[in-house]
Amino acid sequence: MHLPALRKVIVPALAALLLGAVPATTAHSAPATPATSAATKASTTVDVSCAVFTYRQPADWYFPSGTPKGLVWLQHGFARANNHMADLAGRYAAAGYLVFAPTLRSADMFGCTLQNIGNNKPFLDNVATWFASAGSGSSPLARSYASAKSEAGRTDLGALPSAFVFAGHSAGGEAAEYVAQRLRADHPAAFAKVRGLVLLDPVKSFIGNNTDASLTQLATTSLPILTISAPGYSCNNSGSGTAALQQLLPRPFVGVRLTSGAHTDAEGSTTDNAGTLLCGTPQQKNVSALQTLAVGWAKDAFDGTRTADLYPGGAYYASLLAAGTIQTLPGRTS
Repeated sequence: MHLPALRKVIVPALAALLLGAVPATTAHSAPATPATSAATKASTTVDVSCAVFTYRQPADWYFPSGTPKGLVWLQHGFARANNHMADLAGRYAAAGYLVFAPTLRSADMFGCTLQNIGNNKPFLDNVATWFASAGSGSSPLARSYASAKSEAGRTDLGALPSAFVFAGHSAGGEAAEYVAQRLRADHPAAFAKVRGLVLLDPVKSFIGNNTDASLTQLATTSLPILTISAPGYSCNNSGSGTAALQQLLPRPFVGVRLTSGAHTDAEGSTTDNAGTLLCGTPQQKNVSALQTLAVGWAKDAFDGTRTADLYPGGAYYASLLAAGTIQTLPGRTS
């Protein structure tokens, strides 16, 4: 999966910006990840401020069959789009969660971008207001949700869930960290609704310190923050986002590395040729492990529980270790 030395200058800039299924049958199987057929998808838009303008961004919503147990913000990576996350989104929805998957820009003359390629903090501050104002029926997130409910024929549902989990892939992981920290600093009531972060091979921006500054502050909280990462290579900027988690979170366990993983594992069956050309093709065993852990960890975050099978010492976790599928990622020890 590592690209030839000749391309080491060009590919990191392209691949790291571009971007990272069926549950495996093992002797020790984790709680099954439900099939995606239980989810209903609706495509609409969501408004977000950029400088003096309002951008109307594409937004996909995935509805569970019953009343949602919580809201998962699922953010794609740089130079990708929300449709690339459809496989994982369906898994979250089939497990009973409402999923909000917007597309955010990768290039913009005003700096309103997912990854920091200048100064995207003001833009991400505006993204944070989606969740800070979610309880208002006139807020951008609530209006987008209302439109999606109508399109999906789910007008039986009430207001947005009052508990959130942020799940971000690649640069979307850094955005999830930043938005969570912005809520902690400026919107404590909204931050109290954030139950956890599930990061999917997170990548630090080449510019700025959004990752480090956010994690340094979040490390002082009890917010669950876990990652499922690939080995370091060009597509994830040598594992920069994962290294930051290990260096900055004073916790014994911050997640797992898929030993033969690709940056596209989080996209699963809905990745595309551009993703696999630069970043490798997801293997079924890795996608299965990622989806099982990502959905299970989100459930634990929402419920305030710890499903033993999904953590060190549990039978399913031990089976992944024994098979060589994962390695344990410890946090900072001092």
